[in-house]
Amino acid sequence: MSGKPIIATEIHTGQGLGNQLFCYVTVRSIAKRNDCDFSILGADTLANNIHSQCGLYFMDLDTGVPTKKDDYTKIYNEKEDRLFIPNSKHDIEHGCYITGTDETLLNMKETVLTYGNMQTEDYYLPYKEDIKEWLKVKPEYDCKEFSQDDLCIIHLRCTDYIGSPELFVTKKYWMDGMKNMRKINPNMRFMIITNDVKEAEKLIPGVKAYNFDLAKDYSIIKNAKYLLLANSSFAYFPAFTSDTIQYIIAPKYWARHNVSDGYWASEQNIYAGWHYQDRQGRVFSAEECKKELEHYKATSENYKHLNEPIPEEKKAAAYKKAARFYKRAELVRFWQAGKRKLRKMFTK
Repeated sequence: MSGKPIIATEIHTGQGLGNQLFCYVTVRSIAKRNDCDFSILGADTLANNIHSQCGLYFMDLDTGVPTKKDDYTKIYNEKEDRLFIPNSKHDIEHGCYITGTDETLLNMKETVLTYGNMQTEDYYLPYKEDIKEWLKVKPEYDCKEFSQDDLCIIHLRCTDYIGSPELFVTKKYWMDGMKNMRKINPNMRFMIITNDVKEAEKLIPGVKAYNFDLAKDYSIIKNAKYLLLANSSFAYFPAFTSDTIQYIIAPKYWARHNVSDGYWASEQNIYAGWHYQDRQGRVFSAEECKKELEHYKATSENYKHLNEPIPEEKKAAAYKKAARFYKRAELVRFWQAGKRKLRKMFTK
């Protein structure tokens, strides 16, 4: 064990690579901020997770001081704030995760094993240049062939989001996003990076989709000039460490783009320099989004009941409301599938 306090976290296979990298970067940055050592438990599961079994072969990560779980007598869980809202089954029972910065975690100066979402830039932003080195892609895996002035890379998360209509951004979001990118360059072309090529090409017809190996998908996003993103953590660090990026559009309200009336799920995902598109196709800067959210917090009935579960006597009505939303989303999917079939019939 080191003579300094050690800030540690544990990487799990249930996390996607983006979530794993957030935990890694945040813990290492907090340790640097507070003159501590860091340690990453379960580092062998990096990129061996729900999306991949290939390991993080395209980076050389320093995992800090070797430790084991038994070395820690203190465990700290990042704070959680939730809104219990009847817009989805999940948010009725578990609440919608809306957490911001945990100041206790940010200023941790003792040996501790930490767990949490850890996705606010407050934890790591001062160390951006360091992070570029920490997460440097090995030259032999660093694909730059799609770094073009008239090409926008779309990162589209499909398979594991489709069954959650409160989370899976709609076709309209992508169409509006492409229109907004063409305002920057009328000749803008598009290419999709995705975990499900078939579904992606159904959702955005006429745009070619690819699912390369993990390193190539990651580095294509990192070296892009323009990005139109899903509400997925996978694309965050390639975008954050990019030396080429000029403009990014992501869903306003992040994981509740489809249903929010002003809250963010979560506010940790408002990032400096990014632009966020709402359901009407309007684009807002990160600064505008933060100001709107502060006003919403001060005036919203929802925030008056922060962390308060829905009373049992009101849950039946809440579930009925959520069921109507899910039914509408299902009908939209059927309608879009029908239109695709008709197009195929008349284009044969």
